[in-house]
Amino acid sequence: MINKKWLIGSIASVALASSLFGAKVTALSSGIAEEKFQTLVVTEILKKMGHEIEDIKDVNYDIAFQTIANNAKSKDVYLLASMWDPLHNSKIDGVGGEEKVVKFSNFISNCAQGYLIDKKTADKYNIKYYNDLKKPEIAKLFDLNGNGKADLTGCNAGWGCEKVIEHQLDAYDMRGVVEHNQGEYSALIANTIANYKTGKPILYYTWTPYWVSGKLVPGKDVVFLQVTHSANPNTASTKLPNGADYGFNVNHQKIVANASVKTENKDIAKLLDIVKINVNDISGQNMLMANGQNKEKDIKRHVQSWLKTNSAKVDAWIKEAKAAK
Repeated sequence: MINKKWLIGSIASVALASSLFGAKVTALSSGIAEEKFQTLVVTEILKKMGHEIEDIKDVNYDIAFQTIANNAKSKDVYLLASMWDPLHNSKIDGVGGEEKVVKFSNFISNCAQGYLIDKKTADKYNIKYYNDLKKPEIAKLFDLNGNGKADLTGCNAGWGCEKVIEHQLDAYDMRGVVEHNQGEYSALIANTIANYKTGKPILYYTWTPYWVSGKLVPGKDVVFLQVTHSANPNTASTKLPNGADYGFNVNHQKIVANASVKTENKDIAKLLDIVKINVNDISGQNMLMANGQNKEKDIKRHVQSWLKTNSAKVDAWIKEAKAAK
């Protein structure tokens, strides 16, 4: 016969061991090199809390959301530290919604997106709106291959922004005058910057935080184009409180994880809800990468530097998170 006291003691020991060794955490990253920094900040803090961190898995957004949803009831933790809200809401809906993939509070706030052109061309031809490209004579200014259409450096398939761009080409009746160039964004934007340096007019999509706006400074080198009216598949209106409308929502990046984290790993859930990185910190780190500090060892060094500079905040987050367990 099994000794009840032994059995109870064994169960208690297993529970204690589980508590001591923490959870197994798998962080998923979009494959965008500039989003690795924020992911590592989160995993390093979780490591300080005593959790077991698996190697970061680089996958596209769709696979990341599906993987998290597939593990909705897992006792392990699967997270993505670069969900764009509201841009990626439809991706979460597509894998079962927030019953499977939970969103936490704003991690990186006020991330802008939009269309930009070089300021010289904007001033010379009085171009203020993306819709101005409907005029063939304006579109031809940005034609790089001689087909009469403006060449737009666009968004990678699967990122979410490409659907907005495609939607707006139809909504604004601009397919005949704008060519959405897609491929590997980093290579496309490098070519765009090279064209700018040789004096050619440029038209491109970008976002913040990202290093591009450090190389092509809005208001100085380039200007954001507004749209004449909102036409975005993710929301009814993209108009800002000041009346300006750039066609895209101001997004907030959030951490998302499998739903069971809220019941199985309350300390991790708490940490994911309270950790914050300033958007300017991200831009600064991204600029370091653009200037050559882009190897894995460089990014890890940037992470450790950020953790040291923000050690008081990090310690407070860890304390609050552990108290939630």
